Amino acid sequence: MKIDHSLPLEYSTEQSRLRILGFWIFLGAEIMLFATLFASYFILRNGTGDGPSGAEIFEITPVLIETLLLLTSSFTIGLAVHAMRLGNKKAMMAFFGITLVLGLAFLGVEIYEFAHYVHVGAGLQTSAFTAILLTTLGTHGAHVTFGLFWGLFILIQVKKSGLTPETTNKSFIFSLYWHFLDVVWIFIFSFVYLKGMM
Repeated sequence: MKIDHSLPLEYSTEQSRLRILGFWIFLGAEIMLFATLFASYFILRNGTGDGPSGAEIFEITPVLIETLLLLTSSFTIGLAVHAMRLGNKKAMMAFFGITLVLGLAFLGVEIYEFAHYVHVGAGLQTSAFTAILLTTLGTHGAHVTFGLFWGLFILIQVKKSGLTPETTNKSFIFSLYWHFLDVVWIFIFSFVYLKGMM
């Protein structure tokens, strides 16, 4: 395995560069998934039937907390990548771990939010609006859940093997995934919650 020392460690082998390229292609497919969900949401958002509308069920406090948690986690994963590029394993692991804790807190607030929706009668079968709302939020939440497990496994590998071309490549790809989830959340925050509260 030939290592190019002029590049950051996560890009230092041809295989690493190909993995990053492949992941960008995967993210293209993920963009299409969420674009389909958003398009469905915009079509069905007024299909409330006898169920509640967004303005009736959305609460600003949990949504702001979720947004703050995810945006902060995007910042901390950026700090983790920066520390990784400086070769500071301890700082990288600390910021990576903080990112995962923030993601877990986000998930906790989202579970509370889902429980609230069910409590006020906004379940999957209530209306077209609640079905697409919960599907969109649930798909994003499932991606965050997957990311938490994935990130934990990467942290274990970094602790065990250190900052190698392999572990830095995995960590960098994870950071791309995490930033992607944050971008999707900004769209959810703007076009689902804020628009729905108006």
